[in-house]
Amino acid sequence: MSDRSPSSVNGGAKTQKVGTRLAHAGRSPHENHGVVNPPVYHASTILQPSYATWLESRHPDFEGYRYGRVGTPTSRSFEQAVAELYGAADAVAVSSGLAAIAGALMAVLKAGDHLLVSDSAYFPTRKFCDNMLARYGVETTYYDPAIGSGISALMRDNTKAIYTEAPGSLTFEMQDIPAIAEVAHARGAVVLTDNTWGTPLHFDPLSKGVDIVIEAVTKYICGHSDVMMGVIASTAEWAPEVRAMVKMHGNCSGPDDLYLALRGLRTMGVRLKQNEATGIALATWLESRPEVSRVYHPALPSHPDNALFKRDFTGACGLFSFVLKPVPKSALAAFLDGLELYGMGASWGGFESLILPGDPAKLRTATTWDDPGQLLRVHAGLEDPVDLIADLKAGFARLNAAAADAAA
Repeated sequence: MSDRSPSSVNGGAKTQKVGTRLAHAGRSPHENHGVVNPPVYHASTILQPSYATWLESRHPDFEGYRYGRVGTPTSRSFEQAVAELYGAADAVAVSSGLAAIAGALMAVLKAGDHLLVSDSAYFPTRKFCDNMLARYGVETTYYDPAIGSGISALMRDNTKAIYTEAPGSLTFEMQDIPAIAEVAHARGAVVLTDNTWGTPLHFDPLSKGVDIVIEAVTKYICGHSDVMMGVIASTAEWAPEVRAMVKMHGNCSGPDDLYLALRGLRTMGVRLKQNEATGIALATWLESRPEVSRVYHPALPSHPDNALFKRDFTGACGLFSFVLKPVPKSALAAFLDGLELYGMGASWGGFESLILPGDPAKLRTATTWDDPGQLLRVHAGLEDPVDLIADLKAGFARLNAAAADAAA
């Protein structure tokens, strides 16, 4: 396989159940002495056996390996597996989720272009658009995630791409991606989506009109909070552009991280089942708490976009948010600081549960966030939900005690 060739999907592999594909995609044991897992190639220099082969290796369509940065058997194994899961023509691994966002956007945009981005997109996406893309002459307009086909009103002659993310970061709005894609393609624009929440297990973006899919491997593919990596999966039309842009940036993933990501991929299906079940259990329990004003989880019947979620997604992960009724900061601190099973740190998708305060009001321009309470984002890990609920219950007891003390 060359350093730029699309993944070859085994005949009928897309029709196999996802657990089967997770177990077998990207593996060729009998090409590696029967070793079950793809070997880890630590490589920079890759030697060619002859002058003729050296000349051949300079050709864009070379079917071997030429330099560690642009492909090794380890990276190709991972990329083939992801491409197979998404039904994509190609997938390329990069150094982080943000690197995947940047590489994908720069592959489809140039100076003078106009970009539409969901107002609830991951905040570093906004920073990249408002700083890096703006510096190079790309204008970004943010849109209400609920816009659907109404996005046609924002399209310009130079609108070249629409960047979607469903559900949205922090506040978990769904989007009508098929409707957006129909408008985009009618006007010659490409559609990108950040599918880190959905993963290929729960959302099939390419079948919904998306051209380029971005996923932070750091999250559920890895699943163990010890890898920084992103991946971009593309249709045949855009795969060469994406891979060329990543190559020009000198972006790549390290061999040990690739190995860990492949290992995580094998168990993602069983992990996500527990993440989903525990997340729904926590979100449902939180809806019953008097201290909570709102729970934002698209799989709950109470979510305003639940019908859209059920139409397009086959499942959920463990990430959602809830909003506390207004309390003093001392009460919020008492709630958070005493939690035993929830870590307070960035990222998600690992085996451990997390909780993190957020302020969507500072991150919006096309929409507003007016809820006066504190938003808390939760990642439900692999702990027993009974213990996770007990930890939150004790936290609410501390919160109420601290609030009473502050009012006294």
